Amino acid sequence: MKVKVLSRNPDDYVRETKLDIQRVPRNYDPSLHPFEVPREYTRALNATKLERVFAKPFLASLDGHRDGVNCMAKHPKSLSTMLSGSCDGELKVWNLTKRECVRTLQAHEGFVRGMVVSFCGTSFFTVGDDKTIKQWKMETPGYGEEEEPLNTILGKSVFTSIDHHQKEGVFVTCGQQVDIWDEQRSNPIRSFSWGVDSFNCVRFNPVETELLASCASDRSIVLYDMREATPLKKVIMNMRSNTLCWNPMEAYNFTCSNEDYNLYTFDMRYLDKPVTVHMDHVSAVLDVDYSPTGKEFVSASFDKTIRIFPKDSGHSREVYHTKRMQHVISIKWSSDNKYILSASDEMNIRLWKANAAEKLGLLAPREKSAVNYSQKLKEKFQHHPQIRRISRHRHLPKSIYSQSKELRVMKEARRRKERNVRKHSKPGSMPVVTEKEKHVVTVVK
Repeated sequence: MKVKVLSRNPDDYVRETKLDIQRVPRNYDPSLHPFEVPREYTRALNATKLERVFAKPFLASLDGHRDGVNCMAKHPKSLSTMLSGSCDGELKVWNLTKRECVRTLQAHEGFVRGMVVSFCGTSFFTVGDDKTIKQWKMETPGYGEEEEPLNTILGKSVFTSIDHHQKEGVFVTCGQQVDIWDEQRSNPIRSFSWGVDSFNCVRFNPVETELLASCASDRSIVLYDMREATPLKKVIMNMRSNTLCWNPMEAYNFTCSNEDYNLYTFDMRYLDKPVTVHMDHVSAVLDVDYSPTGKEFVSASFDKTIRIFPKDSGHSREVYHTKRMQHVISIKWSSDNKYILSASDEMNIRLWKANAAEKLGLLAPREKSAVNYSQKLKEKFQHHPQIRRISRHRHLPKSIYSQSKELRVMKEARRRKERNVRKHSKPGSMPVVTEKEKHVVTVVK
């Protein structure tokens, strides 16, 4: 004979304090919940609507520069420290938690073209239009001390970009050629050039630290190995690339921002065609930066918007703009994956949330679980037409909306013409060229 004992555990239904909400006993037996999917769909729809309601990405504006902000740099050891350089040669160090400028110095005559903080975080380097590379101390000088650079190197031509090695006291600059420098020496330890008159961006690979890549003015992207005497290979594209950024999680992948309104993600081992073409901007893309997770990147464009792209998606998941923001010149994704910093023409640096609807500050455990649950629901039902429509909808400035519409019409017209020509040509005389192959001219080794 079976005897079932009734047992009541007070922990299951008694509140710990009178401020707690009443605990409700729940039976998870699926047979008692026949309408689970419709109920979850309704919750997913509500979560998507609420996400759009609470999407307020703009956090703060850091003003203080007296000319357009040309470049920015992150501090590798401190999340709250950020540096910015403007077109009048002025450099500012910002404290992002207090949202204030903690130090200002006149670094160069003319534009500050590039800046980078050394891997140990004790000093930073700047390059400018006055053909100099300057090394500065990270700490603010004490009372009565002069604001002097630790080291100044005078070059033969204007330097346009600078980047620092991840593990050694080595940095790289580019201008008329790509130079690799030791911090202790005033002459480059190695120089690379490949029949190009000028370079506009150079970046070290954060994973394979001996590799680097540069964008040149002859529409090419050149790859180098620091241990080799000559460049490795280059890919020539239809239009010029402005900047590039390596994926911090995938050693061989990098994304470049191009003048033809697109971004291209390449695998450096197979440069014949890009892995993904990212379209959405309606003007030249000026800068790009990856998130620390390597899953997304953010781009800054001449069309006065910022867009966030998943690394393997052709279209952006998010677009940020304000009425006052002009051409966005520089962009950075913070090292904690939560914020985006944009620097634009009208002397402002803006701080944005990487996830527009995210609630900032500490979350209670119940809030966390509710956020995770609604996130999973949105993922589960993301392809349902209604949910997809709401989550994708964005209000754009009229000029950008009409321009993107015009570009869409032009693209469709070109496609239609191509189809018609192919239809009335000899079979095989007009091969189909994919979108990825259209933008690459050739690969030179």
